[in-house]
Amino acid sequence: MTATADYKTLAERASKELADATAEEALHWTVDTFGDDFIVASNMQDAVLIDLATKVKSDVDVLFLETGYHFPETIGTRDAVQTVYPEVKIVNAQAEQSVAEQDAQYGAKLHDRDPTLCCNLRKVVPLRKTLANYSAWVTGVRRVDAPTRANTPIVTWDDRNGLVKVNPIAAWTDDEFKGYIHEHGILENPLVSIGYLSIGCAPCTARVEPGQDPRSGRWAGQSKTECGLHG
Repeated sequence: MTATADYKTLAERASKELADATAEEALHWTVDTFGDDFIVASNMQDAVLIDLATKVKSDVDVLFLETGYHFPETIGTRDAVQTVYPEVKIVNAQAEQSVAEQDAQYGAKLHDRDPTLCCNLRKVVPLRKTLANYSAWVTGVRRVDAPTRANTPIVTWDDRNGLVKVNPIAAWTDDEFKGYIHEHGILENPLVSIGYLSIGCAPCTARVEPGQDPRSGRWAGQSKTECGLHG
């Protein structure tokens, strides 16, 4: 069997064995199984997943997609994470082209005209190239985030990127998530407190009104609901 086939089999077995695992159990399994050969993804909306991961491995690699379109507050949160968790290694995944180079080839504001292509160039491709250096990645995807994520398993095989995907907090409710932030004093992007409940790139993220779906602020007015990173 190839290494890929071995890991795929491993993920399928773990999906059953860790179906009801706590976040801590899932992360311990990840470290025990992969050692240094995994990375934790964060969009820097908060540091919940990073905090959980560092309790198991203090010098964990953290993936941040540096799209060139982030809010200053998001970049500030990333920098604050490095200060609070000094052993963490932040891996800034960047697109092959700068924003200016992309504008020169495709025209300005590609995100308005073809957000799927923009996401692919600035998120999906850089993600795939970065993940190629690892055997597993850990994400903060939760089942309550969106209908498309309702069946998210704790461990799965990521066929698109060719590695194991671990979702330690997939089963967490909003109350559990917010409770963890408050109980542990976790870093949170300051935009959250003023109504930005699902933070992506600045041109494609809007404030959400009270009672609205948190993800309604992403690509508002368009049919797009996912950037392509998780399906």
